[in-house]
Amino acid sequence: MQKTRYSDEHEAFRDSIRRFVDREIVPHIDSWEAAKAFPRALYQKAGAIGLLGLGFPEDCGGIPGDAWYKLIVTEELARAGSGGIMAGLMSHAIGLPPIVALGSPALKQRIVPAVLEGKSISALAVTEPSGGSDVAGLRTTAVRDGDHYVVNGSKTFITSGIRADFITTAVRTGDAGHGGVSILVIEGDTDGMTRTPLDKMGWWCSDTAQLYFDNCRVPVANRVGPENAGFMGLMLNFNNERLMLAAQAWALARVCLEDAIAWAKERHTFGRPLISRQVVRHKLVDMEMRVARTGAYMHDVATRMEQGQHPVADVCMLKNDATDMLEKVAADAVQILGGMGYMQGTRVERIFRETKVLSIGGGASEVLKDLAAKQLGW
Repeated sequence: MQKTRYSDEHEAFRDSIRRFVDREIVPHIDSWEAAKAFPRALYQKAGAIGLLGLGFPEDCGGIPGDAWYKLIVTEELARAGSGGIMAGLMSHAIGLPPIVALGSPALKQRIVPAVLEGKSISALAVTEPSGGSDVAGLRTTAVRDGDHYVVNGSKTFITSGIRADFITTAVRTGDAGHGGVSILVIEGDTDGMTRTPLDKMGWWCSDTAQLYFDNCRVPVANRVGPENAGFMGLMLNFNNERLMLAAQAWALARVCLEDAIAWAKERHTFGRPLISRQVVRHKLVDMEMRVARTGAYMHDVATRMEQGQHPVADVCMLKNDATDMLEKVAADAVQILGGMGYMQGTRVERIFRETKVLSIGGGASEVLKDLAAKQLGW
């Protein structure tokens, strides 16, 4: 990691987040994973230390913070070894940005401060059972009826979908294609909406849901931005989401590397430390190189985004590189830990189970390769 990017203020912030993670998350993560949920009270504890408000406007209750503060949050949360806690606790990071960027002042003030304080939960609902990453092809409809829209359809794989109070939802209000997409905030107690929990390979403590809308009446005042102009609001959100998913993959890979090194130093085979074996040392060096390479790429892309650039192709390639790297590093870490790497309760085992979701969420790797090629003019 290039330390020059982190000021004394950054490191002081890191210390506060690390203490929070060590106190409020690490001692409980195994029981939360087993229960497939973490307490709602954790949101308010995170809000109280400014973790949820980081990077959001001050007039909405947020706290100024550059990309490096956000990377620090990802690094420190990753120390719990659970992608589920990162996804669930931080679901507002994808649910709120369209509201902040395009919502009316009244809508922002009604929703954003409460979420940043941890009193309410925000989610983003774009993916549908029939379309996956094809945002322009979504089928959930919203038909205007006076001061309301009548919404019908379904969404799936929605993080925090079971208990979210405000669901930023992509709907079709116009013709086919991206020009007919709008964004509505659908509230959790809306009549006609039902939610079904989904069981997953990983991210156990993060609730994931399928949502069904049956003639749900949503006030026009809950529309985010102009009608039929929601596609670009969602696209702007994706760049930051993909950067953070890449950061999550990188941070989790560092955890795997750290645990593999510690185990190799402690474990003895045939009378010698495991790390004394050349094949193990070489594997660890390969892991270190992969993590360092992706970290350098990530910091370069983050710097450019912080400068106001929109390097879409690089964001796509970075996410793919980071998720590929995590899959390899996590697999190697399990191999080094041997039988212990296969046991639940170790960070390496849990991370290894969770690797695939990162190459799917935020745009599957195949979709992102095609998008990168188009951005590069190929």
